[in-house]
Amino acid sequence: MSFEEKKAWAYAAIAVIGYSVYLAMVFTAGSFRPLTEVDYAPLMLATIGGAIVAGILTGIAIAVAAPKNERQADQRDREIERLGEHVGQAFIVLGGVGALVLAMLQSEYFWIANLLYLGFVLSAVVGSAARLAAYRRGMPTP
Repeated sequence: MSFEEKKAWAYAAIAVIGYSVYLAMVFTAGSFRPLTEVDYAPLMLATIGGAIVAGILTGIAIAVAAPKNERQADQRDREIERLGEHVGQAFIVLGGVGALVLAMLQSEYFWIANLLYLGFVLSAVVGSAARLAAYRRGMPTP
């Protein structure tokens, strides 16, 4: 397994775990009241910050464990990275458009923020899945 493929696995796992922790905390805090009354911002910031730190530390750990010659990305790695970014960006756009619609409908901030967060998480997970599929099955042909 290449260095970049290991990073893709790690980032997908971190995104899923971080979002799962966030949802568990929000649902626990809102168990006896409406979700829109939960003070979600500190929970969201903490899980996003934790995911960023976990991603950095995991990237460092993977780099330290990998032989020096394996850390160099080749042309295939760069193409797979670009594919993952393109696939993942679609979910950022969808989350942004959805949040815009919710704002126009004057929805609670809770729903707007959570839709944006979900868009970022889906971007990370689906983008990583596209990278992993490309590593396992090869790049899609036009």
